[in-house]
Amino acid sequence: MACKEWNQLPATNGGANTLSGNSYDNTRTLDGDHWRHVKFVEQFSADRNRSEQSRWLMMSDVCKHCAHAACLEVCPTGAIIRTEFDTVVIQADVCNGCRDCIAACPFGVIEINPVSKTAQKCTLCYDRLQAGMQPACAQACPTASIQFGTIKDLMVRAKGRLQQLQGQGAKDAYLYGVAGDGYTEEVGGLNAFYLLVDKPQVYGLPARPKLPTRNMVPSALFSGLGAALVGLFGFLSFRKSRMDEAAVSTTPREPVV
Repeated sequence: MACKEWNQLPATNGGANTLSGNSYDNTRTLDGDHWRHVKFVEQFSADRNRSEQSRWLMMSDVCKHCAHAACLEVCPTGAIIRTEFDTVVIQADVCNGCRDCIAACPFGVIEINPVSKTAQKCTLCYDRLQAGMQPACAQACPTASIQFGTIKDLMVRAKGRLQQLQGQGAKDAYLYGVAGDGYTEEVGGLNAFYLLVDKPQVYGLPARPKLPTRNMVPSALFSGLGAALVGLFGFLSFRKSRMDEAAVSTTPREPVV
């Protein structure tokens, strides 16, 4: 609610949203009108006696403001910029709605706003940061599960919380989006990182987020190889055609009586 109120984003269906039937997750996904989404992941045993441990996993999903942002790489108009706060922001007045950033984002956080017809996502409340304020979501969060600060300070807090959880028996807990996590090296880590207790895929996160530019070299090689093969095939076809013509021209004709 804090995100929608501050950024003046409309409610779904005028506030008369229908239930999704997917646990308590009625936002369903991030899009042009929903810049933050709390995921509810239910893990319950198929055994009605609950012989295995059952749990809910929750993750407040948002733009990751990647250190190496794929959306920033592919934007043809310069609408996507990296700010002085190292966040990634889409300038709606420059965006032409081409959707290149939507296809490039490995986290699926960008969508077209149905009113402006431009790509939109979380800005980490860029206007609030410029005024010395923290993002609205962090300001409103009653449990401090959303925290804001410098990457250095957040890393200290996150590692302390990780040690606390692991000390309580959550041996599978880890940080996703930090240096050395084994997942996000290609995007240089995330400026919005997470403390998780299951595999990234369980939360709908990619195990190995990719940058589009990493595919340019192999794509160029394959394209070059394809062009060479097409050229070779054309040359052989042309050569065969010429040889057939030569064979016809040298064939002795039967005398006409």
